[in-house]
Amino acid sequence: MPVAVPDGPPAREDANGGVREPETLPAAEPPAAGASGRDEQGGRRRLISALWPPRVTRAQLIVALLLFGLGLGLAIQVSSTSDNSALRGARQEDLVRILDELDDRTQRLEDEKARLEKQRSELESSSDQAEEARKQTQEKERQLGILAGTVAAEGPGITLSVGDPSGSVESDMLLDAIQELRAAGAEAIQVNGVRVVADSYFTGSGDDMRIDGTRVAAPYVFKVIGKPEDLEPALNIPGGVVQTLEKEQATATVERSAKIVVDALRPAKRPDYAQSSSQ
Repeated sequence: MPVAVPDGPPAREDANGGVREPETLPAAEPPAAGASGRDEQGGRRRLISALWPPRVTRAQLIVALLLFGLGLGLAIQVSSTSDNSALRGARQEDLVRILDELDDRTQRLEDEKARLEKQRSELESSSDQAEEARKQTQEKERQLGILAGTVAAEGPGITLSVGDPSGSVESDMLLDAIQELRAAGAEAIQVNGVRVVADSYFTGSGDDMRIDGTRVAAPYVFKVIGKPEDLEPALNIPGGVVQTLEKEQATATVERSAKIVVDALRPAKRPDYAQSSSQ
């Protein structure tokens, strides 16, 4: 006959052979509400203490500096690119002219570099270095005299003739022509018998036009020594000197020549304060 086994822990016999009731374990008490709140606050404090103050490692600092440098470089690149935005609206022929002028200036600098290197080589290899140095000094003096207007010069170039029948030509228009010619590589300039140098100035207009205080009258004849292939296009560019003068009812003609003579001279001025620093 089967015997039913009661649920729960098995009964134990006592010392007298009797049966004891099974022992029951006390039920676990739920945690108090106050203890749970304290644990939660303690966890928050530990989390905050782990996050603040932030602990920056050396690797993180290096990465931050690299990113800052990269951002600064990009900002400078964008700024420099935006500065050249004025060329985006230029016409193709103007861009070609600008590139040609840059190429010409680069070539002139290369030629000057080659000339100086040749002079140095001659000084180093010459048997009579003192005589060679004297010759080069005289040549340098002649070149500086041409730039200062104290020495006459001749060479290829152009002649620019500006007629002003209506008297509308202003001094700044003639000055613009000088600046354009210098930018194109003009080496010596003379206007109506007045030598134009670095410190020359133009004033007045019409019948009272003056160059360095000397009155000049139309037609204004510019004799310019330089490379004709560079000088003439510089005056005839769209919106350049020739077109500006024609808008003022003036006439402007440019002629190339294999020989231009610039013989107007300026007196050599002795400086009041500056002295040579060479020993």
